[in-house]
Amino acid sequence: MLKKLFSFSDRYRILHQTWLAFFLTFVCWFNFAPFATTIGRELHLAPEQIKTLAICNLALTIPARLIIGMLLDRFGPRITYSMLLMFAVVPCLATALAQDFNQLVISRLLMGIVGSGFVVGIRMVAEWFEPKEMGIAQGIYGGWGNFGAFGAEFALPMFAVSTSFFAGGASNWRFAIALTGIIAAIYGVIYYNSVQDTPTGKVYKKPQKNGSLEVTSIKSFWAMIVSNFGLIFALGLLAWRLQQKNIHFLTLSQMYLTLLLLAGLFAYQSYKAWEVNRELLIGKKTYAPSERFQFGQVALLEFTYITSFGSELAVVSMLPAFFEKTFALEHVIAGMIAATYPFLNLISRPSGGLISDKFGSRKWTMTIISAGIGVSYLMAHFISSNWPIPLAIAVTMFAAYFAQAGCGATYSIVPLIKKEATGQIAGNVGAYGNFGGVVYLTIFSLTDASTLFSTMGLAALVCAFMCAFLLKEPKGSFAAAYEGEAGETATQNTIFLTEE
Repeated sequence: MLKKLFSFSDRYRILHQTWLAFFLTFVCWFNFAPFATTIGRELHLAPEQIKTLAICNLALTIPARLIIGMLLDRFGPRITYSMLLMFAVVPCLATALAQDFNQLVISRLLMGIVGSGFVVGIRMVAEWFEPKEMGIAQGIYGGWGNFGAFGAEFALPMFAVSTSFFAGGASNWRFAIALTGIIAAIYGVIYYNSVQDTPTGKVYKKPQKNGSLEVTSIKSFWAMIVSNFGLIFALGLLAWRLQQKNIHFLTLSQMYLTLLLLAGLFAYQSYKAWEVNRELLIGKKTYAPSERFQFGQVALLEFTYITSFGSELAVVSMLPAFFEKTFALEHVIAGMIAATYPFLNLISRPSGGLISDKFGSRKWTMTIISAGIGVSYLMAHFISSNWPIPLAIAVTMFAAYFAQAGCGATYSIVPLIKKEATGQIAGNVGAYGNFGGVVYLTIFSLTDASTLFSTMGLAALVCAFMCAFLLKEPKGSFAAAYEGEAGETATQNTIFLTEE
């Protein structure tokens, strides 16, 4: 595969067009972080408000990834990704035109929807590549797409400064942010007119039921309900934060109303889950052992994505300001230094997938990388103004490698659980990445950077322990085709994790 990677024909063309779509959504999603301190000074924001905006940037991605996952499985990645890219212009322009904190909160909440684009490409890549290449294919898609965070943190500040003559000599952050949305929308039109959901002759399989994930055991049903509650909890945490002192975006009564609405959303989610799985729950339907999959395995992948992508989201959001304040740097220089963290996505996430393909065990790849995440963040806990800047950069890049490789290793497993429901499963796992980001950034907003790093490190070590004892190797992990398929002319697209 690596020899043909730059052929730009057939499935490789689809891969490159799809990671570029993901790249642009990430540039949009992280276009606020490099300008956080500048915007704070210009709009007279308190430090607590700037930290809260970082949380808002992640929040709606949690339900959005679930919804996008269902739309994806129903309508296909071509339509879903194109519409999402074109939507990106709305929150980008809203951010660029914002005049106060409240307007920024709304614009960044909407921007969270754009952050759900990752899920779409997971299904697209899974349609075009076989299981034995799943790790490297998904790693390239995710890693090169995640490189958009580097593009935002490294290039946007320079672009804003170079066009400062349009803003009376000040950093032209408004123009830079607006332009990212315009470019994404234009590419959305291009993407719609130049890709297809599956190779010619291959049928795009859809779930038999919509509205919730169809599980194969009662135990898995209750595990899914608990998983759904966790995501609602993260949104409730944001509502609580928006009501706190020095924020006051929500009044106390508005916070309670928001929590009540979230409780209603959870009840609705639970009802839809019951409706989709009713025959199973009342005993009218059973699944053969070969058809079953464990939702508990999905939940464990959700935890690996909390510790990998969740930590990456938190660090990318806070690192420019961290370097600026810790080492008394100009915001442009701090942003460029902080960009070394997402820069590694170019190689680290693909390498995580490639190691998972070549190591011969996706389980032990995930376990070892999770342990690396833990150790590296515990090292970052000790960074202070007394450190040489090159050493601080080296430690953050060390942490970046393992966190991003963990993302690649996680999504080398996700598409192998149940092919026709890949969108929903990827949405669940991806949403928990944002759950991690929200929780970690909430901890950061209440404490400091060293506490954040130590929390992320300890969580990753717990995750590594659980992977070692509970994660199971997916059936057919290294097959040349999905179970029941014959190469790229497949007619049957399902592969399962067996359930005991």
